[in-house]
Amino acid sequence: MIGHRFAKYIPPADDRSPFEKLLPLFLELLTHTSGDVEEALDWMDQLDKEHGFYSVEYGRKEFEDDLRKHGMIGRPTKGGKAPLTGRAEKLIRERALDQVFGRLKKVDRGNHALRRTGQGDEPTSDRRGYRFGDRIEQVAMSDSIRNAQQRGLDELRMSEDDLEVIETEHQSACATVLMIDISHSMILYGEDRITPAKKVAMALAELIKRRYPKDTLDIVVFGNDAWQVSLKDLPYLQVGPFHTNTVAGLELAMDILRRRKVRNRRIVMITDGKPSCIKRDGEYYMNSFGLDEFIVARTLDAAVRARKAGIPITTFMIARDNYLQRFIERFTEANQGRAFYTGLQGLADMVFRDHTTNRKTS
Repeated sequence: MIGHRFAKYIPPADDRSPFEKLLPLFLELLTHTSGDVEEALDWMDQLDKEHGFYSVEYGRKEFEDDLRKHGMIGRPTKGGKAPLTGRAEKLIRERALDQVFGRLKKVDRGNHALRRTGQGDEPTSDRRGYRFGDRIEQVAMSDSIRNAQQRGLDELRMSEDDLEVIETEHQSACATVLMIDISHSMILYGEDRITPAKKVAMALAELIKRRYPKDTLDIVVFGNDAWQVSLKDLPYLQVGPFHTNTVAGLELAMDILRRRKVRNRRIVMITDGKPSCIKRDGEYYMNSFGLDEFIVARTLDAAVRARKAGIPITTFMIARDNYLQRFIERFTEANQGRAFYTGLQGLADMVFRDHTTNRKTS
């Protein structure tokens, strides 16, 4: 009996072109450089010196030419920089989805089931008698004909009593606002927290488009102030010299959700946890040292207002400071929402699990 037989490892043949091999690296670097094509290409030059992935026949010039040929970058602007195209932005989001959440099957589309049945969207295995107002496509023809056959002796005559209807299950749309902290602390002490947050945002946007087509996702960034950004803006997000005005972000998020005519509404916030700025009488009030109780009180008030509006907040805190975790606990208790304390490595998995399995249903 043979146990194990060893042979020399022969790597599988790679039939990809040089451009196809280098494109994933370029897309990854674009995420880190906030969509700056020249900076990403300069990084590729530096990496080539270490790893030698360019060749005499195929170097930076040939790669740039292919980027234009494949519609990834446009012609240089007046400033001399080549802009990304919509196709490149979409590829960056799709790559983020594959990296963060894995590849989704096209058939793996979901909704957020409500705990009741009736004239809904998705068929179930249950049957019931026909009621006035049921749609014709709900009638289970085979079962109804069988009922008529069992009742009729000499001829097939179908009555209303024979009709069976396929029970359906209502599906709920969910309106989500994703809040992303872009304050300076997101890159403090040499730790890049904004790039993983950006990747998760892009992946979540693609996930919702593919798996939850009834859902909406709005994106709000907050620093000294808060403003809404579009899906196409995500690759270009940068941290600024900002403090953290969590209240402004929450107020804008709640304004957006009030306009969404669905019952299932929620806020997902990615932050390092420390509010350090609010607006008072039209002027900024800032305090970067510790937790300012005046700012904290205003932030907790916003959490309570969201709770009263029926809007739960899920907070993903990507910092480990004990005093900040205690603040997030107070914030979560005020909103009666959820909180996750995670390092950058666990952020994506937690956001995915929360979005797909811990949704508010009614």
